[in-house]
Amino acid sequence: METPLCTPHNIQICEVTCDSFRIGWDMTPEDTARATHFFIDLSRKESRDPNRFKHRDVPTKLVAKAVPLPMAVRGHWFLSPRTEYCVAVQTAIRQADGDYQVSEWSQVVEFCTGDYAMEHLQQLLDKASGSTGRLLKFSVFYRNQHPDYFENVRSECGGLMRPSLKDNSGSHGSPINGKLSGVFLSCNTEFDTGLPPKDSPYGSLRFQVPAGSLLDANTSLYFADFYCMYTAYHYVVLVLAPGGSDGDNFCRGRLPKLDLSSNPFLTCIAPEAPGEEPLFCHASDVILEVLYTEPLRLETGTVEQISGHHQLMSLTTANAKKDPSCKVCNISVGR
Repeated sequence: METPLCTPHNIQICEVTCDSFRIGWDMTPEDTARATHFFIDLSRKESRDPNRFKHRDVPTKLVAKAVPLPMAVRGHWFLSPRTEYCVAVQTAIRQADGDYQVSEWSQVVEFCTGDYAMEHLQQLLDKASGSTGRLLKFSVFYRNQHPDYFENVRSECGGLMRPSLKDNSGSHGSPINGKLSGVFLSCNTEFDTGLPPKDSPYGSLRFQVPAGSLLDANTSLYFADFYCMYTAYHYVVLVLAPGGSDGDNFCRGRLPKLDLSSNPFLTCIAPEAPGEEPLFCHASDVILEVLYTEPLRLETGTVEQISGHHQLMSLTTANAKKDPSCKVCNISVGR
């Protein structure tokens, strides 16, 4: 009769990324010499507020040949970014008849996967670049909100639109979600007029500020996300941060930086002659969401009533979840 295998203990998780991790544990020298396989039981931690847009996870048991520990576990088909998982391990000896002699399951250990790394964001950027269309001129950044919002800015904030924390809309693995604060602005224009749209899903009042007030040669521009919400149109999230600011420091090393004068999303071309204005352009076939990382004073622009409707609530993106089945905006890592 074979000596029973000892229960694995002191489970350790390390080198965690958005779709991989390494796992190790303590084994006796005898078990290390005898074990032929490892069984890993991996499942998503139960959540009180599950993401109803994601496919339901089922416990995933992985079978691997015994290798030196810690061993790598990777696979975008069952690991998602920023997600809590539970894992337990079992050691085994494969016998001549094909059955396994197994140890008891180890204790369950919890861990959380990470954000998209720069390589994943570059993949997302490359996908987004294929959906942008031609560049159109624009002259203002704008922000639509309800009258109560602007009244609160005037009465409670001294006329200052303060940055707020980015919500969890878009790709689950975007490094700015829940970590970077800013004021969201738009710059898309209507194809036939070159002006901001008459309608808005966010409110009936529009703050407008000249593009050159926020975007110049000293501004850093970063790519942060590309997603859709089960619709035909796609969103690109960009971060606009004054050079050397806290927002710029946060994005550097986490997000791909874009060349202001040459990128497919948002450009600023310096004037060719004295007295001329810079040329600002935006992508025509995606909806740009621009997160400006600094406070904005109302007095730097104007607040006016829009001429169209503002009940298009289906277009709002607050906490919107990305369509995990879209082949246009998903990459080969967790959603």
